[in-house]
Amino acid sequence: MSKIFVFGSNLAGRHGAGAAKAALEHHGAIYGKGVGHYGNSYALPTKDENLKTLSLEDIQGHVTMFLIYATDNPELEFYVTKIGCGLAGYKPIDVAMFFKDAPKNCELPKEFVDIINRYKALDELTQLSQEMGLYDDDWEWMKHHNED
Repeated sequence: MSKIFVFGSNLAGRHGAGAAKAALEHHGAIYGKGVGHYGNSYALPTKDENLKTLSLEDIQGHVTMFLIYATDNPELEFYVTKIGCGLAGYKPIDVAMFFKDAPKNCELPKEFVDIINRYKALDELTQLSQEMGLYDDDWEWMKHHNED
């Protein structure tokens, strides 16, 4: 089975450029359908009906709906493009963490995976420092005294 090509779309479903155009031409996206699974594609909105970039909060909501869909359909495999990082104008650091709980049937862009892994490592380090009794004041003290 082909992987489902997950691409940034607009709510009007005008797939005229970027990954959306590729989805229309090669993956079964349907012109006029800006949200959801069609053919071997999944339209994930990053722009509104007037082609204005959605807020990160709105994009996160659409990502959440996609992740629910992917979780509910474990028999499908999803190839996620750098959602929001093309024509919508966001950077991977802005969007990657929206996908941190993606199920195993989602293949994320390397840039997203790297960012997610860095944040997970930072969370683990923070948890360990708290378990050791090191808090912000201790870090500031250590930083100050290491400058000497």
